[in-house]
Amino acid sequence: MFSLKILLTGANGQLGCEMVELAKNLNLPLYSFTRSQLNITELDQIQRTVATIKPNYIINTAAYTAVDKAEKESELAFSINCVGVKNLAKVAEEFDIPLLHISTDYVFDGQKKTPYIEEDEAQPLSIYGQSKLSGENLLRESWYKHIILRVSWVFGIFGNNFVKTIIRLAKEQKELKIIADQRGAPTYTGDIAMTLLKIIACLDKGQTQWGTYHYTGMPTLSWYEFAKKIVDELKQHQHLLLREIIPILTLEYPCIARRPYNSELDCQKILQTFNIRPTHWFSGLKKMVYSL
Repeated sequence: MFSLKILLTGANGQLGCEMVELAKNLNLPLYSFTRSQLNITELDQIQRTVATIKPNYIINTAAYTAVDKAEKESELAFSINCVGVKNLAKVAEEFDIPLLHISTDYVFDGQKKTPYIEEDEAQPLSIYGQSKLSGENLLRESWYKHIILRVSWVFGIFGNNFVKTIIRLAKEQKELKIIADQRGAPTYTGDIAMTLLKIIACLDKGQTQWGTYHYTGMPTLSWYEFAKKIVDELKQHQHLLLREIIPILTLEYPCIARRPYNSELDCQKILQTFNIRPTHWFSGLKKMVYSL
């Protein structure tokens, strides 16, 4: 596995940065590109890059992820999340290279009472979710050698995320109001990065069950409960101004884009196929709080 060449897009995103760090630690031949270095909406750029590097695998972490801004920037969201993925799929097919692509729980509407399985009908509530679903569908139509990995509530040391926001606000404010009626599973970028490498190891051994898989941390909880866990861990390391976290309903915290109430993804398929188990997100949270 360590001799495999991997091309990574979106290297300056929170997951992309995590992949770069992991590759350094494992001495992996990872060829990573930021958006300014490789714009996936430009087909000829991808073709030239892939022809030069000749990677064994492509991992796409490039994405437009500003959920609320996407409602006003739909053209840009679809350009990156849809057209960009189609371009990658076209080039991957042209050079016969497996493509691993990151997607999201936001392809679902959150109305289901039980965890979503991969085969459930996707009905996104937002432009962001629609653009990610369109990218998934174009990849499925364009190139069969693909893995679509849906993740949820992503957090990590790099980039912006819920954990970083709570850490900052807990130092600045005495009171926080956090949504308590949306449930999901926080997923640490370090665990996602390792999962991608584990999948590639399985693919390289001929375990080519292409398709869509769910991978999240465990267990599930609400944003309110997650915020309390973050603050409890943070208190072990430093003094906080925060005194109280108040649970509120989604209706009390209006957002431009609608979010799913239930974001829980069933991870049985990835366990049965690749023997990859969900990791408790708390271990990632501890690493993150300690590093910050």
